[in-house]
Amino acid sequence: MTDRAGSPSPKTSGRRGSCTVVVGCQWGDEGKGKIVDVLAPEAKIVARYQGGANAGHTVHAGGMEFVLHQIPSGVLHPGVRCLLGNGVVLDARQFFAEYDELAARGVQVAGRVGVSARAHVVFRHHRALDRATEEVAGRAADGSEIGTTGRGIGPAYEDKTSRRGVRVADLLEPDGKEAVRRSLHRANSRLGELGAAPAAGCEPDETLELAERLRGVVADVGQEIDDALAGGESVLLEGAQGTALDVDHGTYPYVTSSTTTAGGAAAGVGIGPTEIGAVTGVAKAYATRVGNGPLPTEFTDAMEVRMRSLGSEFGATTGRPRRCGWFDGVVAAYACRVNGLTGIAVTKLDVLDTLPEVKIATAYRIGTHVHRTLPATARALAEARPVYETLPGWQSPTGAARRWRDLPSRAQAYLERVQEVAGAPIVMVSVGTRRSQVIRLA
Repeated sequence: MTDRAGSPSPKTSGRRGSCTVVVGCQWGDEGKGKIVDVLAPEAKIVARYQGGANAGHTVHAGGMEFVLHQIPSGVLHPGVRCLLGNGVVLDARQFFAEYDELAARGVQVAGRVGVSARAHVVFRHHRALDRATEEVAGRAADGSEIGTTGRGIGPAYEDKTSRRGVRVADLLEPDGKEAVRRSLHRANSRLGELGAAPAAGCEPDETLELAERLRGVVADVGQEIDDALAGGESVLLEGAQGTALDVDHGTYPYVTSSTTTAGGAAAGVGIGPTEIGAVTGVAKAYATRVGNGPLPTEFTDAMEVRMRSLGSEFGATTGRPRRCGWFDGVVAAYACRVNGLTGIAVTKLDVLDTLPEVKIATAYRIGTHVHRTLPATARALAEARPVYETLPGWQSPTGAARRWRDLPSRAQAYLERVQEVAGAPIVMVSVGTRRSQVIRLA
């Protein structure tokens, strides 16, 4: 096999680089952005493979806080190429607002950020559809409201799968404006059916102004990643949301509209699945969820308020308070199997520092039966009652720990039990918001 120049193909000669997927193990908000930020200096490329501007990856660096909604978390490290793959749905306005804000805060972004020409575009009429659909579902009072971020992600993916979406590449074609106009017309028809006001008719003109900026960042993401791997470089694939929000494997229908699990990473950036060598799952030391849907280990009201305060549990994208609960080992074990985890990064261990005891759900009781695997229906999960193991708390600060042996023995015991229940080794532990507050075990 030869390449275009007639020399042996990189796939069949030399040592390939490494490709690692970073994926959420719960309902999102696990701290994936921080873990990617810590790993990024070792990578040539960091690429997002799904989701849209509904991500809220918070990274603390240089005494500043950055909330990244679309641009990969590796952008804070000079020399790291940051790419948005074909599996992402791109909100161009929000993307360039984020791009410009990073530049204004001194981050070098020009020439370092690329977007796949095959990525589908989120328009303002998708946002209008998202809000209108949720409003109708809310009025129905039948539990059908999902609790989305209202960013237009679902409607954009609906257009994609129905083969009527508009991609970045389509915007750059001579008839790009007409493609946007057709999409707007369809959306307004649907908005009328929902009893909502039509979206603004000036969007086609506004979008084409952004298209000229997009032309300067369009990239062949799959080819870039393949070239980096061929050169022996490391690549990180960054997921958004979490395993329990996966459209196939999550708590359906209270899920996102894309494949959040590691199986979608290769397809979402345009490489083969055999390129992926490792999958690091990120999990909080407890459980959180934003929006509607089952959360089997959810705290009672008083404990939830306390944990929300201890962990500053408010959505980075929406500002909504997160629901909180004990660590769900059933979900963690499921995430380990579905993603093929090679390691787990546990975040926010320090949030549990003051608690006299900590709990891990190892099974669910549904009716008279005990289940150790995740049920397929939201109804069954709503009926599930966790079977807990209770461990003594360490009631000692962990924020200064930099090595495993610095952690209190009871914190070590808790983490050891977490990895036993989940079924994968813990490779990182975060004990605070700063980069330096990550203990690396592998």
